[in-house]
Amino acid sequence: MLEIGVQTHNAVMDSDPAAGFKMMHDAGFQCADFSLNMYLKNTDLYEERLNAFFDASIEELEQFFTPHKEAARANGIRIHQMHMPYPNFIPGVSDHINDYLIKEMAPKSMKLCKFFDCRYIVVHGLKVKEYYGSEAAEWEATEKFLDKILPLAKEMEITVCVENIYTSSGRHILEGPCCDARKAAARIDRINDKYGAEVLGFCFDTGHANLVGIDFEKFIKILGHRLKVLHIHDNDGVADLHQVPFTFTKTRENKPSTDWDGFIRALRAIGFDGVLNFETAPVLKSFPEELRPQALHMLAEIGNYFSSEITKDR
Repeated sequence: MLEIGVQTHNAVMDSDPAAGFKMMHDAGFQCADFSLNMYLKNTDLYEERLNAFFDASIEELEQFFTPHKEAARANGIRIHQMHMPYPNFIPGVSDHINDYLIKEMAPKSMKLCKFFDCRYIVVHGLKVKEYYGSEAAEWEATEKFLDKILPLAKEMEITVCVENIYTSSGRHILEGPCCDARKAAARIDRINDKYGAEVLGFCFDTGHANLVGIDFEKFIKILGHRLKVLHIHDNDGVADLHQVPFTFTKTRENKPSTDWDGFIRALRAIGFDGVLNFETAPVLKSFPEELRPQALHMLAEIGNYFSSEITKDR
């Protein structure tokens, strides 16, 4: 059986991390996706608001997160992946903010990933196609950012994972960075050859893929071994809701709005042996607090179902 993971956001609280990790363990999870991105929120960054969290030294940050690390270990939860705060570049804002993101936030995020003995850290590519004029120029800017952190990734034996994300124009949802599987695969191979190590991989996000109409099966098969981590969640095809898989349907006959069958077939075909990780923090706010353990248990059971279907021919 494949391991099952879930976000720490809305499950693990700084005031008592042990309680959250115990709840995750009791629900049936073995792994966690540590939500580092919640300590410097994108909603604040877009408003040019910086908090002081990453002003702390790495020693101070490690001290702050020591209770989390110890609580995860005590409850049998492995920090399998984490999410770097994003965006890592914002066009048109003061240089102070972008300098802070590249010089303080990014390297300290990498060091915290190592502190947690975490193998993978997910980053967002720059959503700047309109600003730079083309997808190629957008990727060039993303690669410049990656080149700031990939030497650390090689040194620390961490794999940085880019993910397929969307963008919007008015009321329209459009493809964002890393929505072309063939380009992503070629870029990952080239960069790993350049560094002589597996410093770059891919995070497939089911919700983002559903929003922009990506063919799950084709995309995942093209990625193959480059696919390292997953963000599993569901939506109605209109908004990025991060909800429970199988929640939304296209018809009264209950055909799911998300191609979970194609998802399973593709992971089976490439021999995926990683963690089935749910990026479903909003679910824990959708249910009353008293039902959070049951909501987590339901997610874990869905993960077990995915696992049995993916691995049944092995």
